[in-house]
Amino acid sequence: MAHPKVLAFVLAGGRGERLFPLTAFRSKPSVPFGGRYRIVDFALSNLVNSHIYSIYLLVQYKSQPLIEHVRQNWVLSSVVKDHFVTAVPPQMRMGPEWFQGTADAVFQNIDLIRQHNPRLVIVFGADHIYRMDIRQMIDFHLEKDVFVTVAARPVPVEEASAFGVIVTDGEKRIVGFQEKPKRPTPIPDNPGRAYVSMGNYIFNKDVLLDALAKAQRKKQHDFGAHVIPDLVETGKVFAYDFATNIIPGTMPYEEKGYWRDVGTIKAYFDAHMDMLGETPLFELNNALWPIHPSSYEGPSTKILRGDIRNSIIAEGAVIHKSKIRNSVIRSGVIIEDNVSVEDCIIMDHTVLKKDCSLRRVIVDKLNMINEGEQFGFEPEKDRFRCHIDSSGIAVIPKRGRPIKASKFSP
Repeated sequence: MAHPKVLAFVLAGGRGERLFPLTAFRSKPSVPFGGRYRIVDFALSNLVNSHIYSIYLLVQYKSQPLIEHVRQNWVLSSVVKDHFVTAVPPQMRMGPEWFQGTADAVFQNIDLIRQHNPRLVIVFGADHIYRMDIRQMIDFHLEKDVFVTVAARPVPVEEASAFGVIVTDGEKRIVGFQEKPKRPTPIPDNPGRAYVSMGNYIFNKDVLLDALAKAQRKKQHDFGAHVIPDLVETGKVFAYDFATNIIPGTMPYEEKGYWRDVGTIKAYFDAHMDMLGETPLFELNNALWPIHPSSYEGPSTKILRGDIRNSIIAEGAVIHKSKIRNSVIRSGVIIEDNVSVEDCIIMDHTVLKKDCSLRRVIVDKLNMINEGEQFGFEPEKDRFRCHIDSSGIAVIPKRGRPIKASKFSP
């Protein structure tokens, strides 16, 4: 099916308070993820892989790291004018306030919609780890000839109470919403599951402009709470079943419809563990649907000697005689002699000095773990030296400035 002109907005202004201290210096979408990515790269990759190239990234809190990331890594084309990823901070055209909600963020940039004059406007979040062929959702939207399509994920009914539930009829027409209900309404043809909103939407342009204007007059600022429920009575708001989305290159062992909100330290940690092993729940190695990473200019990884099992090692790492288990090591990390790293996430340009040991620890960028130090073994002792999440995972915050080069530096 031929697709009409599309403009995409990616909402990337989240504070990510539950991810503290990883969000002490950056917004949630700019938190590093995996060996080479940031969280926002998954949403942007889904758009680009779906041949959607006109993308505005709406940023807000602690946005400079994200703006720099986009500037350095997401230059689509200098020839085709409609191929761009552009970070847009709050314009404050309606007053001194920042974005008041998801709908207000798009409303403050309504001139961009009028300027581009697309037929469809896509509004997606930037906070989740998943793959999605958005063209299939567009096809559904066009075939149903609807005003709005909401991406919906079917989850077991007993788990749906933790989410905003979408109530549909047998044709997937949305007839209502339930906010964290005690007894979620199941999918009509699947009584064991209920639809929950993914916060991803497709709008007909004219419908969106009219709905945003009405919401602004009523001082309503959120898509999920205000704009879309007000449109339900038109009968032209439908749910797209994310479980039907087919991604080329997906392996049989992967979790079908993998989607994670990495909004807590435990969820963030667990999603990293999902990528490990011979049969991971989420396989990063998919040449047919790549997650486009940060660029890296530097040397290759150097492993002098080590016992490394079930781990991801990014570029530029230098590993001496050490033991690494079930861990993600990002770029430029230096691991000296007799270091033990187990079930950890070690971020860029960190140095682990000799004889130190870490277990179930997230070490943010630019850190140095001193010789012989241990983290993750005595929570009460660690509590005075780093952040201890309610899950028991220790988090060592990002340093404010680069560390001095180690004698083991490449």
